[in-house]
Order: sequence, then structure tokens, then C-alpha cells
Amino acid sequence: MTTPRLTHAELHRILDDAAAGSRMSETEAASLFRLTGRDIWKVAAAADERREEVVGDIVTYVRNMNLHMTNICKNRCGLCAFGRKPTDPDAFCFTDEEFREHARDAAKKEVTEVCYLAGVHPGFTIENYETMIRTLCEEIPGVHVHGCSPDEIAFAASQSGLTTKETLMRLKEAGLGSVQGTAAEILVDSVRKVICEKKIPASEWLRIIREAHEVGFKATSTIMYGSVETPEERAHHLSILRELQDETQVFTELVPLAFLHHNTPLEKNGRVTYGSTGREDILLTAVSRLFLDNMKNIQVPWSKIGQKMTQLGLLSGGNDVGGTMFVDSLSRTAGAGEEADFFDPKDMQYLCADMGRQLARRDTLYNILE
Repeated sequence: MTTPRLTHAELHRILDDAAAGSRMSETEAASLFRLTGRDIWKVAAAADERREEVVGDIVTYVRNMNLHMTNICKNRCGLCAFGRKPTDPDAFCFTDEEFREHARDAAKKEVTEVCYLAGVHPGFTIENYETMIRTLCEEIPGVHVHGCSPDEIAFAASQSGLTTKETLMRLKEAGLGSVQGTAAEILVDSVRKVICEKKIPASEWLRIIREAHEVGFKATSTIMYGSVETPEERAHHLSILRELQDETQVFTELVPLAFLHHNTPLEKNGRVTYGSTGREDILLTAVSRLFLDNMKNIQVPWSKIGQKMTQLGLLSGGNDVGGTMFVDSLSRTAGAGEEADFFDPKDMQYLCADMGRQLARRDTLYNILE
């Protein structure tokens, strides 16, 4: 059912209630996602005030690097332009030595975090993931390895005859530092059947994140917005994350991932003709800040929306810009430019100073380093 359009009185009541500490409902969040015109800035302003109350005026980032081991993927989701079949001419999978060379390059860049990002290779077992994690820890002493989505964990478990909890325990022993909350996309199975049919269902994603918490991991949380989901489904996704955070406090942050549509199967099949808009980018950040009253950090992922829109996100409730990354093949294959690869901290500093905020480098778990 479509949420009715808000009157000005209703909008002010929702924002006033949120400012007073009342927990926003799914229906209210969906109605905010549908706003147009200058009402958008009212929500952004309310979210910015909440951000100031929760985290102050510091904007954080992590010095990190993405490593893409392979683009061969069993899923080849409708929303993804990166995944390939093993027989595709541009398919790749690093050898162990090639992966080690990339790890050495990350060490030279003095990163504190490495993100393992790749397709879910149909031939990988738990041993493949353990080898990659150990390689990173060997080549970059003290590095925090952030990787392994619930979908990868479920697949590694099934490939290796393990439970998902046993898999998590082995990954932790190998040196995994925290779990990626990716593969969440939209945690509504009717949407997942369209955009990521071969990924695990929403209930399985949630179960594995709970197990990660039980094993002692922290995780990120994500939402992939701007494809075929409705505002109501976005709000329901956020509600699921909020409920799990109430239960576990497992999430370090929310990372809103704008859908980039170019070259994706969804675009090629005519299911979508556009990705997210600037209006949606601002509202997703702002509403998330107001709705997720139990999550301290809202990231604004610059590689998805560009550096100028990132600044607007930071004025709409965001307090983190993610990482330096150095490479983001996933975003570039879906239409982002080469500027999606690296965000120089000097440029971050410039944007922060321009809006009266202070930049600080953090580690993966949001401890301030400098």
C-alpha cells in the first residue's frame, strides 16, 4: 500500500516527535522518503541537528584499500555489473601470488583496513577465504581485514560441510577483523527475487549476522536503494536493521549504497532506466539518521554519489565518508567514473573545512587515530 502524501502539519509533527526522542514508525519513514520540494531540506536540517547531537562536528574516514580477488560469481545479480561467468572473456581470478602482490601494494599505501570485495566464486571453499585473510595479515602487519558478506559465509559453509557459525569461527581464527554487512540489498524477499535472486533470503542474512555477533564480530549494515524497491520497502529494511541493532548492537554504521544502473542486467532487461536520484540520496541519509536512533554512524559513500553529493549528505545527517579505497571496480563497472577509485584525504579536508566541520582519521571500529 502506498503511503499517503504528508501535509505540512504532519511533516512538522513527525520531525518534532523525532527531535523529542520518539521512535519513528515505518509508515512515517516511508512518507518522508516520498517528499519533494523544499520539504526535503526540512528533513535534512532535522537530521543534521540529530547528527550534531550524536557525534558532534567531526567527519571521519578510514585509510583503506579494496582488493578485488575475482569477478567470477555464482550469483550474477540483476543489480550488479561486476560479476562474470568463468567463461566470459573478461573474467579474472588472481592467483595466490597475484593476490599477495596486491596486498604488498596495500601495505605500501599505509592502510589500516583492507576490504576483501569480489564475486562469490563457485569454486571457493573456506580454505580459499582463510588463505586470503592470512595473506593480508602476513603482508600488512596489524591490518584490520574487513570482509565476507553473509552470502559468502553461507556459500563457504555449504561448500565445506560446515555450519555458518563454524565458518565464522574459522574466519575469525584466520584473522578476519569484522564482517561486511553487504548482500543485504533490500531485506524484502519479493524485491530480492528481482534484484538478487540467487543470494540468501533476508532471514538467512539476519541469522548469520546474529551468529557473527555471537562469535564476537562487529559488522557494517547496508541498504542498496534506487532500483525497484518502494519507499515502504526501504523503510521496512531500516526497521529490520534497527530491531537487530536493538538486540545485538552488532553494527558499527549504516552504509547507504546508491544503485548504479549502467551495464547491470536490470538495465539490459529493461527493468530499470535510472539509478538513484540526488533527492533520494539526500533523503536516504537524512531519514536513516532520524530513524536509526540506535546507530551512531551514518556513512555517505562518495564512490557511489560523487564528492559534491557526499558533502550534501554530510549536511543531511551523515558523519562519515568511508575510506580512501584506492580502487572500486564494482562502482566503475556500473557507470561511476575513475574518480570513484580514490578520495584523497586532502580533498576530504577541503570539503569539511568548506562546511565548518573537522576531518578525523579513524580505524574500522571508529576509534579516532588522528
